[in-house]
Amino acid sequence: MDVRDKLGLLNEKIKKACDASGRNPEDITVVAVTKYVSNERAQEALEAGLNHLGENRDEGLDSKWEYLKDKPVWHFIGSLQSRKVKNIIDKVTYIHSLDRHSLAKEIDKRAEKPVSCFVQVNISGEESKQGLPPQEVGSFIEGLSQYENIKVAGLMTMMPNIDDEAELRGYFRKMKHLQTEIAEMNLKHAPCQELSMGMSNDFMIAIEEGATFIRVGTALVGED
Repeated sequence: MDVRDKLGLLNEKIKKACDASGRNPEDITVVAVTKYVSNERAQEALEAGLNHLGENRDEGLDSKWEYLKDKPVWHFIGSLQSRKVKNIIDKVTYIHSLDRHSLAKEIDKRAEKPVSCFVQVNISGEESKQGLPPQEVGSFIEGLSQYENIKVAGLMTMMPNIDDEAELRGYFRKMKHLQTEIAEMNLKHAPCQELSMGMSNDFMIAIEEGATFIRVGTALVGED
């Protein structure tokens, strides 16, 4: 199945999730995760109408950037080492993994204009997951005001790999509550209107619980 057909199926599921939760599908941004596919497959995604592409390694981003340049809106969705910031900063519009001041400082230093960042939250508390504990997010974001090139677009999380829908919904709801709390702080540098959560296996639940950005790889650009 080509990417255009997969996108058609994905859009049907997005509409179903939005109908179930009283939301507008136009409020959902799909980030096609291209980290496991070829440059040609990424181009196919772009031609199918997927304008937002996500990479999690600077090498992968560099390869696809050379192939597609700035035609897509690029998202860096993986853990980002401070020393790698210089390799990606002039290519991406969004960074989904801001979780420490040392990284914010490096982004601020290297960026020529404000970068839209998602603060990563470890909502499940798993040791294997990166991100800030929920109780530290507010003070961390307040402290980002010192960096003129950091704009907090929203929050991001990675869900645990579990089959319990009720437990998943609980985590998604906690993220939505946290995002709302930050937005209501009315911080100039942190409008925090967006919520990046949900992937191929759980994006419908994520949308029903408030996601505005979903990161979809296998179900969209995965090779058959």
